[in-house]
Amino acid sequence: MPALNADNLVWLCMGELAIKSVFNTILTNNEAVHLAEYLICNSFYELEHFVFKMIPNFKPIRPLLLSSRFANFWSEDSTCLTWFNEQPAESVIYVAFRSFTVFNKQQFDELAIGLELSGKPFLWVVQPDLTERPDNVYPDRFEKRVAGQGRMVGWAPQREVLAHPSITCFLTHCGWNSTMEGVSTGVPFLTWPFFGDQLFNQSYICDIWKVGLRLNHNGNGIISSDEITKKVDGLLEDEGIKTRALKLKEIEMNSISKSGVFFKEF
Repeated sequence: MPALNADNLVWLCMGELAIKSVFNTILTNNEAVHLAEYLICNSFYELEHFVFKMIPNFKPIRPLLLSSRFANFWSEDSTCLTWFNEQPAESVIYVAFRSFTVFNKQQFDELAIGLELSGKPFLWVVQPDLTERPDNVYPDRFEKRVAGQGRMVGWAPQREVLAHPSITCFLTHCGWNSTMEGVSTGVPFLTWPFFGDQLFNQSYICDIWKVGLRLNHNGNGIISSDEITKKVDGLLEDEGIKTRALKLKEIEMNSISKSGVFFKEF
């Protein structure tokens, strides 16, 4: 189980006006836990066996992956799958931060340039409100330069993308649903969490399961284009990470077989 860093607690990552509400909600939820005979978890036993051994009334019921069609705020661009079919096997970087992530202009530009300089094909989900400006202005001539390398879409069918044979890694904010989708498809991670459980999920991905690399901020609080290209190269050269990611996928599939813990418990 990853070490708990108090700096990452939810109420320390929000504005003052929200702290009291969030803190009270967490307290209420924690008190309600004691009223339940069992707590159903969106996980599988082998993934967090040390937790389930300590708290036996927590019952994992396998990864519950949301239906893409009904779980999104924006319409998916399924045409990106046609583009995926044209890419070499294990070559495409998939970049998606899902909802509620907002970049300033400098960070947005560094990400764009980092993807370009990686030299790898990439699919980048750019929601209408990904930046502080509503028009998501790319760096000068960026779209023209990457026309043959990358594709930007407003939303993508994530489960289908992650399961595609052309995918090579997943640059993610480490939300639990995205983490479970990546684990279930055996895809290595590049992690870029923002707050709350995302920071703890990164610890699982990088330190416990060892199926990804974290992107580190520089002294100005920015993840630079150099950091992105360095970690892309490092991840793709690390056969151990790829092997462990595929092994986790296999373990997840076995967990829901008739001989797995799920069927024994339920």
